Amino acid sequence: MGRKVHPIGFRLGIVHDWESKWYAERNYTEQLHEDLTIRRLINDELTRAGISRIEIERAANRIEVTIHTSKPGIVIGKQGANVERIRQLIEQQVGKKVHLKIEEIKDPELDARLIAESIAEQISRRVSFRRAMKHAATQAMRKGAKGVKIRLSGRLGGAEMARTVTEMMGRVPLHTIRADIDFAVVHAHTTYGRIGVKVWVYRGDVMPEARSGAELPELAATAE
Repeated sequence: MGRKVHPIGFRLGIVHDWESKWYAERNYTEQLHEDLTIRRLINDELTRAGISRIEIERAANRIEVTIHTSKPGIVIGKQGANVERIRQLIEQQVGKKVHLKIEEIKDPELDARLIAESIAEQISRRVSFRRAMKHAATQAMRKGAKGVKIRLSGRLGGAEMARTVTEMMGRVPLHTIRADIDFAVVHAHTTYGRIGVKVWVYRGDVMPEARSGAELPELAATAE
């Protein structure tokens, strides 16, 4: 039995932040399903907009949704028409006031979800999976990643038997909690079945803030 921990869940509150920020006691289930509906609706409406993360924050009867995308132009649409249409769709589904914010991802080559989606799309178009993996890993390293690991599982190249292939560059320290590791799983749908794409991107360490020098003499005094 493998006991694998999700790299982002493992670092919540230390390196990564929560994607949903709200507190509920009685209506927790209702709000959780609202979040799931919002995420599903945005992903269905903006399939080709390079969406990496959807953050949801709540205050009283208002929901603030932040969409992190590598193609903000597609999300916003002509004079903001598309973003307004999506906002209205969400409000109809949820029945609450919704405020949408669009954040641009400056380096899509360092975003695990966007890398995984790009590889999945190439596999669906019958591009050589080895070439797709190698190209994605090289691009990430060139953009400043400290390490990249890509793993594909399934009937690769239409083979009779499913297998797993891994491509790795640099280092990906999964046991180091301060390591900023982005992770994503995406499925590529092909004529011969589904292929799983997993991507880990190590972007360096997030160091804890150093204690201010003013505290040090006091510590020395208490030690004496």
